[in-house]
Amino acid sequence: MFEYGIIVILAYLIGSIPSGLIIGKKFYGVDIRQHGSGNLGGTNTFRVLGVKAGLMVTIADILKGTLAASLPLYIQPDMHYLLAGIFAVIGHTYPIFAGFRGGKAVATSAGVLLWYAPLMFIILIIGFFICLYITKYVSLSSMFGGLVALIYSIFVQDIPLIIVVAILVSFVVYRHRANIKRIMDKTEPKVKWLG
Repeated sequence: MFEYGIIVILAYLIGSIPSGLIIGKKFYGVDIRQHGSGNLGGTNTFRVLGVKAGLMVTIADILKGTLAASLPLYIQPDMHYLLAGIFAVIGHTYPIFAGFRGGKAVATSAGVLLWYAPLMFIILIIGFFICLYITKYVSLSSMFGGLVALIYSIFVQDIPLIIVVAILVSFVVYRHRANIKRIMDKTEPKVKWLG
């Protein structure tokens, strides 16, 4: 039981590392919470600081999920990797190191799936970029990528994966509810760096 608690705490703390805040302040002297959407995730970083910073934050956020999901391998093998990953997603969304105001859980969720189902990760990334190329909406593409992941998990009939992906997708959609409204109102910003 002690080992389970250690994993939960470590996964949450790893998820809580505010990549966007750290990279924004250290390399650009900018607190991205005071610009754009005020969100700490990769999308707002792309919007406020550009492609290079956005990529750094997105990759860091993905790796947080991957690292957290791998913890049971080293600490308590009986704990499911996906369960550990969920606590990283919670940490990313409600980070203790950034006043509990974090990102929208997309990249960190993807990082969890990268550890547990690498092929799924590749397929959802392809789906994300196809949707992004067509629509230019990052938020819509993020939700579409989640839908692709859910379909994949159902196809492979991995029950724990189906349950966790359904939870993560529902959470991502919930976190994007304002974006959904803006898409419907045609006021959602589109990416300008993708041809």
